Amino acid sequence: MSEKIPSNQPQPIVKIGHYTLGQTLGVGTFGKVKIGEHVLTKHKVAVKILNRQKIKSLDVVGKIRREIQNLKLFRHPHIIKLYQVISTPTDIFMIMEYVSGGELFDYIVKHGKLKEYEARRFFQQIISGVDYCHRHMIVHRDLKPENLLLDHNLHVKIADFGLSNMMMDGEFLRTSCGSPNYAAPEVISGKLYAGPEVDIWSCGIILYALLCGTLPFDDEHVPTLFRKIKSGIFPIPEYLNKSVVSLLCHMKHEWFQKDLPSYLFPSPVEQDSSVIDIDAVNEVCEKFNVKEAEVHSALLGGDPHDQLAIAYHLIIDNKRIADEAAKAELKDFYVASSPPPVAFSPNDTNSSPLRPHPERIAPLRERQSSQGSTSSSTQGARGTPVKRAKWHLGIRSQSKPNDIMSEVYRAMKALNFEWKIINAYSVRVRQKNKLTDRYSKMSLQLYQVDYKSYLLDFKSLSNEEEDIGRGKEL
Repeated sequence: MSEKIPSNQPQPIVKIGHYTLGQTLGVGTFGKVKIGEHVLTKHKVAVKILNRQKIKSLDVVGKIRREIQNLKLFRHPHIIKLYQVISTPTDIFMIMEYVSGGELFDYIVKHGKLKEYEARRFFQQIISGVDYCHRHMIVHRDLKPENLLLDHNLHVKIADFGLSNMMMDGEFLRTSCGSPNYAAPEVISGKLYAGPEVDIWSCGIILYALLCGTLPFDDEHVPTLFRKIKSGIFPIPEYLNKSVVSLLCHMKHEWFQKDLPSYLFPSPVEQDSSVIDIDAVNEVCEKFNVKEAEVHSALLGGDPHDQLAIAYHLIIDNKRIADEAAKAELKDFYVASSPPPVAFSPNDTNSSPLRPHPERIAPLRERQSSQGSTSSSTQGARGTPVKRAKWHLGIRSQSKPNDIMSEVYRAMKALNFEWKIINAYSVRVRQKNKLTDRYSKMSLQLYQVDYKSYLLDFKSLSNEEEDIGRGKEL
C-alpha cells in the first residue's frame, strides 16, 4: 500500500527542455495545457502537452501535424505563436505564446453585446490575422469566439489551427469542418469551396455575436439550423446602425475602415525578416553568456529549435506586450546595408535606414519617410572625371537564393513593376510615372556574401546605362 504525499509538501518541479512547468491552464480532448517559464529569460509560455498514444487512438495525428506545421510559419501580432516543439517517446510538447485574458467567447458571455467601437477593434484584429493566413495560403476553417484568445491588453490572438488547410491554386475543398453555427452555406451543403470565403463568413458571424451578444443562426435542431444558414436570413436588431448592418450583409465596407490601425495590414513589400532588435540580442547574449555574432547566426540560420533564436523571439514578443500594444516606435531596429561597389573618397558615407519590424509591432506611420529623396554626387580621386555614382541599398538574408528571388518577384508584382530577367539572380525593373510619362529604372542583383549569407543589391539605372547593359554580361 503506497503512502500518500502530504498536501503541504512542495510539489516536484517538472522541467522540459529550457522550461519549468507550472499549473494546468486547461484540459482538452487530446491533452492539457500548462503554464511554463523559460529558465533563463523568465518569460511565461503556454505548454500544450499531447499524449502520443491518445492522438493516435483518436486518429488526429494529421490534425496535430497541420497545427504544428501552420503555426511554425506564422509571425503575426494577432495569431498565437509557436516557439518550439519538443518530442519525447510518450508526449509532444508545444511551447506557445502565453495569453492571460481567456477566450473571446467568455468575454462576450460576461459583457453581452459590445459597444460599436470595441466590437470594431476586435473585428479589425481578427480580419488582420485571417488576412495574414490567407496571404500565406492557409485557411483556418474553424473560426469562432472559443478559438479567439485575449491577452491582458484585450488584443485578439487566433488559436487552434488543427482544422486548417493549405490552399493550392486551382484546387477546391469539400471537407465539412468547424462548428455548424459559424459554418458557411457551401460547407454544410458539401459543395466545393476555395477556402478563404468560409473564413470570411465565420468572421461575419463573430461580428454579429460581438455587436448583438447572440448568434444570427441558432437552433438546437441541426437540420433547422442548416436551413436557416442556407437561407441567409437573420434577425437585425433595431439598435444596429445602417453602416454596420450593411457590413454584415456584404463583409466589405467603410465601417471596417474607421479607426483602422495601419499595422494590421502591412503591404507585401514590408515583409522584411532581416530586421533585428539590438536590445533583445544583447539580452540574449547576457542570459546565455554568448557573443552577439552567435545570436545573429542563430536568427539567420533558420533552425526552429535553436535556443538562442527561441529566447530572442520570447524577449521581443514580451517587449511588444509591455509596450502597450506597441504605441511607441522602437528605435533600435536596423537593416544591414551593402557597401557601394564603386570607389568613394574617404569623406563619403553611406548610412543604413532605420525600419520598424512589420509583423511584431504596430509602427507609427504618421511621419512620412523621406529616405531615398536626397541625392549625392562624388568626385573621383585626384580630380579623375567619373560619372555620378549611384547609392546602393542591400538587404541581407540567409534564406535560399530561390526563395529570396521569389519574394522579389512577389514584391515587384504587388508594386506593378515591369521586369526583364537577365539571369536567375539578376533582374532589371522599371515603373512608369503617370505624371511625367517616363520610366524609373533600376537593377536588382543577388550576391553571395559568405558561405551562408546573401545580399540583394539595388541600383538606379539611367537610360544610357540600361542601353549599355543590354549588350553586356552582368
